[in-house]
Amino acid sequence: MRRRPAQRLEGPLVAVLEKRGRFLVGEPLFGQGPRAAVDRGGADEGDLVLIGAGKRGARVIRRLGRPDVARDVLEALMLDRGLYRSYTRAAAAEAEAAIDASATTHARVDLTGLPTFTIDPDDAQDFDDAVSARREDGFTRVWVHIADVTAYLRPGGPLEREASRRSTSVYVPGAVEPMLPEALSNRACSLRPGEEKLTVTVEMEVHGSEARNVSFHRSRVRSDRRLTYREVDDVFAGRARAEEPWAAPLEAAREVARALTRKRDSVEIGSPEPTFEFDSEGHVVGVRHEAQTESHRLIEQLMILANEEVAGYLADRRLPTLYRVHERPEPTAVTFLVEQLASLDISTPPVPRHMTPQQAADLVAEISRIVAREARGGHAVGILVLRALKQAFYSPRNLGHAGLGSPRYCHFTSPIRRYPDVVAHRALLQGLGLDNAALPARELDEVGVLASAAERAAMQIERAADDVCLSFLLERRLAESDPESPPVFSGEVTGLIEKGAFVRFGEEGFEGLLPARRLRGWWELNELNTALVAEGSGRELRLGERVEVTVDRVEPARGRVDLGPAGSYS
Repeated sequence: MRRRPAQRLEGPLVAVLEKRGRFLVGEPLFGQGPRAAVDRGGADEGDLVLIGAGKRGARVIRRLGRPDVARDVLEALMLDRGLYRSYTRAAAAEAEAAIDASATTHARVDLTGLPTFTIDPDDAQDFDDAVSARREDGFTRVWVHIADVTAYLRPGGPLEREASRRSTSVYVPGAVEPMLPEALSNRACSLRPGEEKLTVTVEMEVHGSEARNVSFHRSRVRSDRRLTYREVDDVFAGRARAEEPWAAPLEAAREVARALTRKRDSVEIGSPEPTFEFDSEGHVVGVRHEAQTESHRLIEQLMILANEEVAGYLADRRLPTLYRVHERPEPTAVTFLVEQLASLDISTPPVPRHMTPQQAADLVAEISRIVAREARGGHAVGILVLRALKQAFYSPRNLGHAGLGSPRYCHFTSPIRRYPDVVAHRALLQGLGLDNAALPARELDEVGVLASAAERAAMQIERAADDVCLSFLLERRLAESDPESPPVFSGEVTGLIEKGAFVRFGEEGFEGLLPARRLRGWWELNELNTALVAEGSGRELRLGERVEVTVDRVEPARGRVDLGPAGSYS
């Protein structure tokens, strides 16, 4: 019998070193790539490493840590998914040089005397946006200040090539792959408190929820305070007191955001984002889920308004740029959504007999508000609503943003972490006669495709990283429990496939797959994908249903959890 030839190592591979006879072999951590005998290069058995092809076979390029340490596995995940984890020397050098050169490059409106604040998560480092607001006679004047990345990022050099290739920052728990070098993202561009920074400002007179007399400036600002969402929520709830000089501007901005929230006809579906806690050794020790609160909505609404005003300016003048496009849903998809919700006994608005795409968009928005208000079906129903929508993307054609109910929308307010925002900045500044670095229209299609693909890839990495952290935390919780009495968890069915049910369980929001083969009898997925149905009895396991499960197996590095049934399904 002929032996199968060994697979060649084509590129860098994340692996764990294991002993095989006299050799150390790289066992792929994520189940991809060949096993390979490795020149250890200073690493030891059991180490997590990055290996590559050498002249005499595979060799260790870099030791990453240990496969039982969450922070090391997250680093490995980013490398496995193609992130570089460092900037080229040429790009980093250009960033450092640009910091000194940018100070005298452009004339600016001095807004450093305005009371100004930022609101961000506790662990944020790159502050893209700051806000100023002041009540005036019959309206509120609002300034949205955005980091002027284009003052440092100029076309044609290695820094530009690297930023456009990355296209987006990728955030995983405890780490980030930045679009820009940290010298820019966390230092020069970041609107840190007490430091004078270069910005592009959108100045608006806001009458109720309507922006009038909008103007744009290349500006200088100085943030008075770096606020967190929790601090602002404490102020709004009366648990803390706002200080001058940012107390009055914060209250004025709050009133504007409330008016915008009442007016906006947008889809209201979202789930709390997990924030993980690590110990000094890199192990996950806790998680909290941050729901969208009034402080989040304040910043969100003001940034949306600024994005709309920039998009409107560019569209009116037919200046080439990238729009953030979210096409209206297909009527057939919305009809199917209504049928799914009906099968789950969730009431929905009447469906027009001959539904147009606009009616479909309006119907989804209304359904999302009903679901959010009544909290029916939990996490699972929110997923169904999202699946009825099309995916947002970047395009030089303005097709509107159905999810926000906005006819003209672009991304402008996060240029530190998104390349399409840089494109919008350049288009705006060129339109104002303040710069000449805008991308030509012929290049925008390709840039939009690449940016959309990079965004999707980043989302997949971030979700995988969350799964890894949750799995490590679950493993820790199980190790703390009584091995003679495995814990039983209460959970919610959040997704269904032919092979079984995805279940979200525990206060921490763990997730795993409950295989259909572990349930009594033969189960099949119904036509609406809303229930597994037992053959013969007709018994159903439906989306949103509460179930009790046990944990059969956890593979933390792969973010995989296998469940077993408990209670009535065991």
